[in-house]
Amino acid sequence: MKIKLHWKLTFIFCSAVVIGLFIGYLYLSAQLKTHLENNLENHLKRQLSLAKDFLETYLNERGAVADIDVLADRIGRELNLRATIITQEGVVIGDTDLNKDELKGVENHIDRPEVQEAIKEGFGMSKRFSNTIKKYLLYMAIPFGEGKTSGVIRLAIPLSEIELLEKKMQKIIGFALLLVFGLSILFTFLISFIISKRLTEMANIATAMAKGDFSRKPSIYSKDEIGDLAMALSYMSDEIKSNIERIKQEGVKLDAVLSSMFEGIMVVDEKGSIILMNPSLRKQFFIDSAFEKKTPIETVRNPQVQDIVDRVLKEKQGLISEEITVSQPEERIFKINGVPIIRNGVLDGAVLVFHNITELRRLEKVRQDFVANVSHELRTPLTSIKGYAETLLEGALQDKDNAKDFIEIIYRDSDRLAKLIDDLLDLSKIESGKLKMDFLPIDILEIISRTIKLLDAQAKRKFISISLNVTGELPKILVDETRISQVLLNLLDNAIKYTPNGGKISISAFTKDGFVQVDISDTGIGISEKDIPRIFERFYRVDKARSRELGGTGLGLSIVKHIVQAHGGQVWVESELGQGSTFSFTIPQA
Repeated sequence: MKIKLHWKLTFIFCSAVVIGLFIGYLYLSAQLKTHLENNLENHLKRQLSLAKDFLETYLNERGAVADIDVLADRIGRELNLRATIITQEGVVIGDTDLNKDELKGVENHIDRPEVQEAIKEGFGMSKRFSNTIKKYLLYMAIPFGEGKTSGVIRLAIPLSEIELLEKKMQKIIGFALLLVFGLSILFTFLISFIISKRLTEMANIATAMAKGDFSRKPSIYSKDEIGDLAMALSYMSDEIKSNIERIKQEGVKLDAVLSSMFEGIMVVDEKGSIILMNPSLRKQFFIDSAFEKKTPIETVRNPQVQDIVDRVLKEKQGLISEEITVSQPEERIFKINGVPIIRNGVLDGAVLVFHNITELRRLEKVRQDFVANVSHELRTPLTSIKGYAETLLEGALQDKDNAKDFIEIIYRDSDRLAKLIDDLLDLSKIESGKLKMDFLPIDILEIISRTIKLLDAQAKRKFISISLNVTGELPKILVDETRISQVLLNLLDNAIKYTPNGGKISISAFTKDGFVQVDISDTGIGISEKDIPRIFERFYRVDKARSRELGGTGLGLSIVKHIVQAHGGQVWVESELGQGSTFSFTIPQA
């Protein structure tokens, strides 16, 4: 059972008061008893002196008294005390409480302590039980007279009177202390209740603070320790609120940074359990379930990642950097940088940064392939030119029949080499954004018609028919006329080259979703399904031997793709091996 604080304080204070009052009661009782006894002794001394003076005066005036007991009775009545007159030999000759007959049976009092002390020192006192009257008495004795009329007069008072007075005073003291005790309980209860109420208020405020409510403030303004505590609690509330707001702002910033990062971030604790993964990493590893408190192997299911985490936590220093390859659902390459988190010399976890370098590695491979392809494409015509030139220099120039053929081959290969270089320059300018284009509203049909006329003779040599189909009225398009002409010329030239004699080519133009779409279809050899995704890559040829034979550089379709994309359009191909191909591109309307 929970005992409230004000009851505890009341109990403690009351216990202290009870102990204090009890000690005070004992002390006061002892002091009272001593005080009463001292007062009684002083009073008895004064009465004894009066009794002595009275007795001596009486004896001096009348001499010996035959009935001394009567005199003792008179003294006792006057002083309201027990008076006893004793001779120097210890014989009791008068006593207030005894008659003459009873005096005869009283034993000799010479051995009484107060009598002996009075005879020897002039004053005697004792407290003892009286065998004569069967009571506890306070005795005081003093010698009187001279010669035959000398003796000892003794006064006695029952100690019961002191006890009665003491008990009466103890009752008064006890009542007063009881009243003090009651008032103390009431005062203590009120004080402890007020203190408890203040502390309860601050405890409730602290509980509210723990739940995130910092609006409540203690309504305590006393200039004491509790007031100081209330002010400290209020200050702490403001500081915690300010710190939490600052932490929240930092958290929002950090969350925004982590969410906007392309790189994946993983944070693990000192045991290797994941405590944070940013959205990019979850997306890259297709993680949509809870990951907290799981190990990397359980979450990303890649033993290489787990190995990197284990090494970082084990070595506890420096940067660990490795590349890993993830095969599912498609091959991707990640460079992982891992560093430990050390706080005050103690390992607190680790941070791993995942860089997706798949595209970088692909571009490196493309660059390597490009260099190799360019070298190969340049070497072929150069080798041919060099070979035939050497032949001519060695004497074939004089052979008129062969010399002309050799020169024609040298011219054709040099022309092919010049075309390859021009295409490389164009492609480089387009990809780098340095190719200057003049965009003007143009009628696409004019460009298509002009392109057909340019290649009409080439088509007729192969008995290929070219038809133009236009659906509806076409709007003008905002293009660079030279570059769009280059696109159409390239696509139509390819269609003619790869269409057998007697084939057909159809060109269609129509509007669709705010774009003008142009389709160039042929009845040529077609493209296999595996080659279609790479058909727009640089130097990629479906049939390399035939492409070179037809004078192709392998860059035409790549240039087409980049020009169309530079105009905000798209280009694609639909083809089936042996069934012909359809190359399509779109250009936004002006």
